[in-house]
Amino acid sequence: MSCTFKTIRRVEFHETDMAGIVHFSNFYKYMEQAEHEYYRSLGMTIVDKQPDGSVIGWPRVSAQCSFESPAFYGDLLEIRLTIERVGVKSLTIEYDFWRDETKIAKGRMKTVCCHFTHGEPMKSIEIPEWIQQKIEDSQNPTT
Repeated sequence: MSCTFKTIRRVEFHETDMAGIVHFSNFYKYMEQAEHEYYRSLGMTIVDKQPDGSVIGWPRVSAQCSFESPAFYGDLLEIRLTIERVGVKSLTIEYDFWRDETKIAKGRMKTVCCHFTHGEPMKSIEIPEWIQQKIEDSQNPTT
């Protein structure tokens, strides 16, 4: 998969430490925000309510982030989201953080498609065809 979804966010003061550097934990929030924006760009949401009241959602299985350069209060960060892998039940998403020409960080998150029914344990499911199609279409915009 090759197409990248891009979003921009400004670093807020409350996201920094006493040195004015973005606290590392915020990069995980930034990844999740970018993921939500990506889903919205596809006309979807990360929590898809079903007609029977159940929900299809995407719990995280793993998340990691490595840092190359600090980001500071007021910086505009471009977050580039790329679908690295579409599995039968999971998505692996890669995130690259940039400030102008400076690479700030690289993250990766693996999520699993799950069905949630009230009063029952969550159950991993195969990614529904309609979701797979939207993801595929976003990765191949010329088709």
